[in-house]
Amino acid sequence: MALVHVPKQDREISKPEEIREFLSEYGIQFEQWDVAGRLAEDATDEQILAEYAPEIERLKDAHGFVTADVINVNPGTPGLDDMLAKFDKEHLHTEDEVRFTVEGSGVFHINPQTAPVFSITVETGDLISVPEGTHHWFNLCTTKRIRCIRLFEDKSGWTPEYMAQPVHEGYSPMCMGPDFIPTADDADGSVRL
Repeated sequence: MALVHVPKQDREISKPEEIREFLSEYGIQFEQWDVAGRLAEDATDEQILAEYAPEIERLKDAHGFVTADVINVNPGTPGLDDMLAKFDKEHLHTEDEVRFTVEGSGVFHINPQTAPVFSITVETGDLISVPEGTHHWFNLCTTKRIRCIRLFEDKSGWTPEYMAQPVHEGYSPMCMGPDFIPTADDADGSVRL
């Protein structure tokens, strides 16, 4: 289940309806999809896309997405650190970033420019759509495992545009979900100064 954390306000939001309401203020779409019993543990990317085809088609029709894929990363993924380094710095995209978490967890940090930075820990069953032009960055949780369906408006995918004066270095790349294990750097659970 997703969790929103606003460090500067020492605020956490864990109820799905309250998360949806909070995120909608920033144009961020949040949904929870049923995952119980829908996939075998060893489901292929093709099987995942087939199982969630109705939900994918609904989003394509509503938002103009033209393609979907599955990203599957774990600690054994070759080049994982280089792959993650593309997304763990504050950036934006010229199209919406849409991810449905089939398995695993990660954390989006959002820098809305007109309000404090907040994080959204997403877990199995959570769909998030970060609008184009939104300053954000993404980290995996401690398990370094996630399988996501991604939707795209352009078949070439998202291209990050990095910020000249990013704020991501002032925030701990942590997840506040059940696999979050605080370190000395995370003493306050939110900000590393």
